Amino acid sequence: MTRFGVDWIRLGAQGGTIDSAARCAAMRACRFPKSAMIERVCYDDAAQTMSIAFRSAIKYFYYDVPEPVFAAFCQAASAGTFFNEQIKGRFRCQRDPDRRRFGPNANLELPAR
Repeated sequence: MTRFGVDWIRLGAQGGTIDSAARCAAMRACRFPKSAMIERVCYDDAAQTMSIAFRSAIKYFYYDVPEPVFAAFCQAASAGTFFNEQIKGRFRCQRDPDRRRFGPNANLELPAR
């Protein structure tokens, strides 16, 4: 379903590891087909956890995110601008540990924030 220029999707248990599939099954999501930076955002109402999948194949979980922030994110004119102004540096986050890493730096750890 498309609303506000965003493709809304309901995630099911498909692809990825068992743990990541189980996490995403309970999440609401919206996709950003026109964003150069962000592919999709998922939100777990019960846990107040938001997952952001970036086009660079990196995925992060953001914790203690209020539902209105997710709703505003999905309606933002620019997903990248909204992320930089309203999400980045404001919520505790963790790179998805189940996400496979590829490329020359795949085994390198990210610096702690």
